[in-house]
Amino acid sequence: MTDDAVPDLRASDADRERVAEVLRDALAEGRLDMAEFEERLDATYRARTYGELTPITRDLPAAGVAPPPALSLHKSAARGDADVDGAWAGRIVGGEGSSTWAVAVMSGFQRRGRWTVPRRFTGFAFWGGGEIDLREADFAAGEAVINCVAIMGGMNVVVPPGVEVVVRGVGIMGGFDHREQGVPAAPGAPRVVVTGFAFWGGVGVERKRRRNRGDRELSRGRDRHRHLGH
Repeated sequence: MTDDAVPDLRASDADRERVAEVLRDALAEGRLDMAEFEERLDATYRARTYGELTPITRDLPAAGVAPPPALSLHKSAARGDADVDGAWAGRIVGGEGSSTWAVAVMSGFQRRGRWTVPRRFTGFAFWGGGEIDLREADFAAGEAVINCVAIMGGMNVVVPPGVEVVVRGVGIMGGFDHREQGVPAAPGAPRVVVTGFAFWGGVGVERKRRRNRGDRELSRGRDRHRHLGH
């Protein structure tokens, strides 16, 4: 296969989701405003080939799509849904949690890395975006309620393999991602309940391995455009 043929290869749904993930990160970090985010997201879900996807994230720090053989490496990394360290008992630590809320108004927020997830965390996004990443977090209790309010904005909840996910949010001209619900929990793993309200916005839920392994799994989250039928 020649390099000239790569742009003409058909892109998969997983390729488009990886580009959408890069765009969500860029929105949360303030690299894109809401108008740019929506324009690029529309182009992402309209794209049919690598050649159409590649320019969408060319000026962003993370590459949203890579041609083969890089794609095959991503897919092989997706094998195995277990958190191999299995130390769930050591990650449920009690206490009050290190952060209980976050707000993004025409901006973005992130909760990621080593932090303690409280029994209830509330995120609010208005014309903005937020990321709530639980992969490297400890938990104050065996159940954590993540309350997400997205008004013309979006939020993304990232959980590690083994965590049980329950989604109870309500969307009006928007929605909540239910794709991770129903995955069996690992022994001793916490339960994460994602609830809240989305109006012209969306809350995505995706499952990834912990970042400290350097293992980037395929994004399976959906954003608000998918829930709106785009």
